[in-house]
Amino acid sequence: MAAAVEAGGNVEFIRARSDKREYRRVVLANALECLLISDADTDKVRAAAAAAAAACMEVEVGSFSDPEGLEGLAHFLEHMLFYASEKYPGEHEYTKYITEHGGSYNAYTSSETTNFYFDVNVANFEEALDRFAQFFIKPLMSQDAVLREIKAVDSEHKKNLLSDGWRIYQLQKHLASKDHPYHKFSTGSWETLETKPKERGLDIRFELLKLYENYSANLMHLVVYGKENLDCIQGLVERLFSDVKNTDQRSFKCPSHPLSEEHLQLLVKALPIEEGDYLRITWPVTNSIRFYKEGPCRYLSHLIGHEGEGSIFHIIKELGWAMNLAAGEGTDSTQYSFFTVSMRLTDAGHEHMEDIVGLIFKYLLLLKEDGVHEWIFNELVAINEMEFHYQDKVRPISYVTDTVSSMRLFPPEEWLVGASLPSKYAPQRINMILDQLSPERVRIFWESKRFEGSTNCAEPWYNTSYSVENITPSMIQQWIQKAPTEKLHLPKPNIFIPKDLSLKEVHEKVTFPKVLRKTPLSQLWYKPDLLFSTPKAYILIDFHCPLSSHSPEAVISTGLFVDLLVDYLNAYAYDAQISGLFYSIYRTSSGFQMRGYNDKMRVLLNAILKQIANFEVKPNRFSALKETSVKDYQNFNFSQPYSQASYYVSLILEEEKWPVVEKLAALCKIESDSLANFVPHLLSKTFLECYVQGNIEPSEAKSIVEEIEDTIFNTPNSSFKSMSPSQYLTKRVIMLENELKCYYQIEGLNKKNENSSVVQYIQVHQDDAISNIKLELFSLIASQPAFNQLRTVEQLGYITSLSLRSDYGVCALQVVIQSTIKDPSYLDSRVDEFFKMFESKIHELSDKDFKRNVKSLIDSKLEKFKNLWEESYFYWGEIEAGTLRFDRVESEVALLRELKKEEFIEFFDQYIKVDAPQRRTLSVQVFGGNHSAEFEKAVAKPDPPKTYRITDIFGFKRSRPLYSSLKGGPGRITMD
Repeated sequence: MAAAVEAGGNVEFIRARSDKREYRRVVLANALECLLISDADTDKVRAAAAAAAAACMEVEVGSFSDPEGLEGLAHFLEHMLFYASEKYPGEHEYTKYITEHGGSYNAYTSSETTNFYFDVNVANFEEALDRFAQFFIKPLMSQDAVLREIKAVDSEHKKNLLSDGWRIYQLQKHLASKDHPYHKFSTGSWETLETKPKERGLDIRFELLKLYENYSANLMHLVVYGKENLDCIQGLVERLFSDVKNTDQRSFKCPSHPLSEEHLQLLVKALPIEEGDYLRITWPVTNSIRFYKEGPCRYLSHLIGHEGEGSIFHIIKELGWAMNLAAGEGTDSTQYSFFTVSMRLTDAGHEHMEDIVGLIFKYLLLLKEDGVHEWIFNELVAINEMEFHYQDKVRPISYVTDTVSSMRLFPPEEWLVGASLPSKYAPQRINMILDQLSPERVRIFWESKRFEGSTNCAEPWYNTSYSVENITPSMIQQWIQKAPTEKLHLPKPNIFIPKDLSLKEVHEKVTFPKVLRKTPLSQLWYKPDLLFSTPKAYILIDFHCPLSSHSPEAVISTGLFVDLLVDYLNAYAYDAQISGLFYSIYRTSSGFQMRGYNDKMRVLLNAILKQIANFEVKPNRFSALKETSVKDYQNFNFSQPYSQASYYVSLILEEEKWPVVEKLAALCKIESDSLANFVPHLLSKTFLECYVQGNIEPSEAKSIVEEIEDTIFNTPNSSFKSMSPSQYLTKRVIMLENELKCYYQIEGLNKKNENSSVVQYIQVHQDDAISNIKLELFSLIASQPAFNQLRTVEQLGYITSLSLRSDYGVCALQVVIQSTIKDPSYLDSRVDEFFKMFESKIHELSDKDFKRNVKSLIDSKLEKFKNLWEESYFYWGEIEAGTLRFDRVESEVALLRELKKEEFIEFFDQYIKVDAPQRRTLSVQVFGGNHSAEFEKAVAKPDPPKTYRITDIFGFKRSRPLYSSLKGGPGRITMD
């Protein structure tokens, strides 16, 4: 075996101050460049904790390398490498091994690269990495697998056919130079990979192998993240990857820019599938990767996409023309870029498209006239440095995929930082990009249902209807003249940039959250940061309002109240968000949450509380938000069939869940004055459940909650009143019947969608440690075989999964399949057949395999929290559910260590196997456009024995008993 050449082993990587990992750059003798990462910090959170190990390989072969007339071949090759290899010839041995050992895997094909990645429990990393390495050494790509995987690629494409995101992306590519690879269709389909190649006499497997020849070690970059020291990881990489061939290939370099003059100065009107008008103004620009130290596009996107007073968005929002705005550079190549301003328009905004475009160009003129400001650049530098040096640790699989792309773009010492720290003030670079955002170079894409009947072209791959008009600079000049006269100006200095990043001293080492304060108005849970030593905090305030969900009207009104709050706060709080201080307010049992640097948190919290305490309904904003909300509810009809099936499962199971159609009807009737009357009624019964974790002292946490109480309960004329414990709302779930299969059959809401779907739901138990581990163990053992049988072998559909599901603490298994090939009744029967076939696998499970799977589950459970938000999310989940099992992981691991194989098999026989005495099954079947005839037959069929057809969801719900609630409310003794 060839020896590795260690190149630049002493690279001084620019790294975050908080980063304790070790790094090494290595180049193997075959020219494969590697970044090795050692993270030995695995026992900081829990004894014997396991940190997932991960790896990612980026290959400089992407869809731009597709041969002419074989669209999607690179994507197809990505799929095929998962099948088998000469060393591991069993089909899907790689995916099976990863899944069985607590891991996950995926891959994606972009224009210039293909990326493969996985994570796995640390103890199994070497064997997983060996299987992964075979992708790039000797994959088999057998003939019988070829046809099956073409079907999978085609199923993936069909899933995307009615997705507006995919449709508009392809339309933008279609309106580009035909001789540029950007113009091509890249996903692949049955037509491009089977029908057309056969017509031309091509052997698709031969073409696949020919493209694979480009997979040369000199075009690869590998990141490996492990627990062992760097020398051990290097030895492992040398041993496993030195056999990757280096055929000295050259990476694909596309022609400079895909747009010629004929593709500029265009207004493209496109007909979307979903409700809602969208406007995208885009320009071809020089790729700023060349100027990553200067960051010109970052500076411009900060200003053009700003949402504070004086910004483009603030003005068009106040005029009622748009609901959001985003601006920035985007690219799928190192050779070119696009700068895009995109927004969602209101109906009024549709009528003022020209004024909006005029206003954008007016702002660009302001930026030119006003000049580049060094203080703004320095402010961005300060924010970027703070974000980088105090970045949260993420899962290893995310870290390796984020880092690998830097390796081909930046010098080794900058691999960890990439383009995230611009530091060189270069106004001429900013002005260069600004000059490119001109009327002469613009393309405008405008999507609206109003264009129905007025388009005259169709994009060939997705059949998107569109029309094209030319817009000249003189026309845009006229739009600038008639644009709104409201005062555009640059943002003021950001008051939310943290100044105090010091760490508070922790006097009491509190292992789990504890109740720090309790009154009739609120309860405060608190936990200091003992793990991450970061100047950040997490505050969550759950406004428990029992009048928020007792009817469809209440749900809708509460949602609009929350949307208006967010809308009113947007201009003020935008600076906080770009400074790393995030907040969200949402309509669930939870009121709102904040996370970020603790220094300026109270400033933002006070602003939010004042807005809540002094809430009023502004009719113009109410109208805009109601209009958008109506369209969002209408768009449920265009959601994927498997999403619709999952919705029906929830509608059947949850005691208090209102159907979309009733919520839409309530929304259409509501007016601003009725909302204004509802809000005081909503707030007249309120209890606050508060959770504070992080770099905040106990006294300050108490002070925060006292201030909240004073602001909202004790101010004159406040609508807030306390709630008695008897009014505490609980979420409950119906109990299905033993040995009975309930099923609900319905046609999909969009007849044009050919896909059908089934969700088979098997209800097992309410949250209980010993049952939890048995069900989780079954899911771990069965998920990959289910995927392999139902998707790979039977080719039922691209979307196929077996997973766990929990509805308010009621735990279940669910199998999801979406298919154009077969109707949902057939899909459901195949799920049953899988469970019958798998019965013998469970009964014949060897002691060795049982112990291996138990160990994998233990390793997964012991994986430590990566950051403060992960830890907070876990503990808040226990508080919100009412379970308060803060030691859940430790107690379940202890039970796993004692679990006997016979107990596990008995659990399977009792609850999961077909015809098990306590099997409780619900099958929701959504029939798509391809299966209308099958739907008519299905509803006419008599019910088989031991089945129950649900025809009235609400009558069925009323007839069933309910599981108890896990949450006792604010009066429960466990909270004292």
